[in-house]
This record gives sequence, structure tokens and C-alpha cells, in this order.
Amino acid sequence: MTRPEFTVPQPDEPARAEALRRHAALIKPAGSLGRLEELGAWIAACQGVCPPRPFKRPRVVIFAGDHGIAAKGVSAYPVEATAQLVNALVKGDGVPNALAGVAGAGVRVVDLAVDAETSVQEFKVRKGSGSIDTADALTEAEAEAALQAGVDIANAEIDAGADLLAAGDLGVGVSTPASVLVAALTGSEPVAVVGRGSGIDDNAWMRKAAAVRDALRRARTVLADPVALLRTSAGADIAAMTGFLAQAAVRRTPVLLDGLVSAAAALVAEELALNARSWWVASHKCAEPAHDLALDHLDLEPVLDLNIRLGCGAGALAALPALAMAAHLLTDVATYADAGVHPPA
Repeated sequence: MTRPEFTVPQPDEPARAEALRRHAALIKPAGSLGRLEELGAWIAACQGVCPPRPFKRPRVVIFAGDHGIAAKGVSAYPVEATAQLVNALVKGDGVPNALAGVAGAGVRVVDLAVDAETSVQEFKVRKGSGSIDTADALTEAEAEAALQAGVDIANAEIDAGADLLAAGDLGVGVSTPASVLVAALTGSEPVAVVGRGSGIDDNAWMRKAAAVRDALRRARTVLADPVALLRTSAGADIAAMTGFLAQAAVRRTPVLLDGLVSAAAALVAEELALNARSWWVASHKCAEPAHDLALDHLDLEPVLDLNIRLGCGAGALAALPALAMAAHLLTDVATYADAGVHPPA
């Protein structure tokens, strides 16, 4: 299998400028809606039209996988919980299902590497991954297959009409490889990236810090090759998410990044697909310390700060209504001229 190649177009800057001009003509004080105005202009740039079209089919894809490092006691959950949570989400019983119902989004769960049989394993690459402190997460062929799976999933969603995408994660121990990727790509030390993840205690935190330290030593040897980094330090779920984020940019489709794991995948995707970050917005400020480092590196400012650390698309779904509002402001609010209102002097 060959590696996917990504050529990312630029968003439409004339449409962005027109959106900002339109905001200045709407019946409100100039700049009074703050970040909502910036987000509306970003949507216009992604769509290449002003006013932008309200989102009709936003979609959250949750990439599920197990990680060998979980056996080292880095999570509050037992390893079998991933498959159980996948089943709950497929039945509609999870947090993202509840949030999506309010936000008007669809949710899809995809099993890339769950260490069990599931009903959503069309793109499954393997069961689990190697323990990244002592072994590669994937083989080279598996890394490339996972990356291609992400591309194929993005294409399928966009071809089916998705006009806004978000990537969520689901997997026991997944914040450990995500933290390794962030540390490797931002030049940070393990103590700066290790958070509480699933709610671990001090002893588990120390085990996690040691795992990140050992995995980071291995990651730094392959930093020049993004796919080798995914092979060494990620997992099929994160590799697929990387391809998904990159391909969304290639297909001119805006993306709401979620928490730590999607930010880690975004760091790798930006290495593979230069300027892909122009098509992404950071939905929220995650409670994990590595998330701040990743967003600073990507030069992305989060929309919300709700102290969420869950993943699973929760932060993206919480921010989605704000993006919908940003688009509707440009389509539904009258200008001074249209409303017959005198503008400020």
C-alpha cells in the first residue's frame, strides 16, 4: 500500500473579507459580536461564498481503538471498557449521542483497533496496538492502511453531504499516545504533557508519566517522517483520524477539532498536509495540559472553555451551536440599509 498524498487548497480569502465587510454593515455596533464574527468569516472562506450557507449535515466521526500501553495501568478504566463503550454509542446511549441530539449533528462510530469484535469494524486495521513504551504501535503497512481508512471515511462522509466534520476519540489509554505525539512535535518534556485523562490517581499518573517518557525516546528517533511517527507512537485510531483531518482539508470541508487526541492527530496531519489547519477550528480548551501545547503550535484559539476532558467529540458538539449561530448571523441579520436604520456616526 502507498501512502496517501495531500494537496491542500487555500480557503477563499475574498469571501472572508466580504463576510467581515458585511458584519460591519449589519444592524449592530461594529465588532460587537467578537469571535462569532471571526467564525462566520471563516465559514464563508471555507465555503467560498458570503453570506455562508447554514450547516445542513454536520457529522461527528468517533475513531475507536485500544492501546497496548493501557496494560501498564495508565487509565482509570479496564481495557475491556472500549468495546463496551463502542456498543453503548452505537445504541445511542453515550454522551456524544445526547449532545448531538441538541446540536443537530449526526454521529458515526468507527472501530479501527478495538481489541474485541464490534458491529462497526468495516475499517478495522488490527485488534489493539503495541505498547509504545517498548514497541511500535503498528507495522508500516498498518499505519498506511489506517491513514488511508481515515481518507476513505472523510470522502464517504463528504460525498454523502457532510458540510462540517468533527473527529472524536474513544479508547482506554488513548491520551497516552496522544500526549507522546504532542510532546514529540512541540519539543516538550513528559511532565509538561501528562494529565489526568480518564480521572487517574497519583500512582497512575506516575505510571503514565513513565510510559510517556519511554515512548517519547522512541518517538524522537522518527520525527522526520510523520507516518513513521504514527507507526511508532500512535495507533490505528489516531492514524485514521490524521488521514481524516488531512483529507477534509483537501476536500474543502471545515472541521471542528475536539480535545487532546484530535489535536495530536492534527499536529501530524499538518505535517503531512501543509496548511490543513486553515480548515480547522479548535472547539474548546481541553483540561489536558498537552492540549494547550498542541493548539499553541497550530496557532488555533479554542471557541469554548468548559473544562471538558472527555473526548468522544463532546467539546466539538458543545461548540457546534456557536458555529451555527456565526453562520446565521451573516444570513439572517439585516443591514442598516435593508432595515432602514441609521448607522452610527
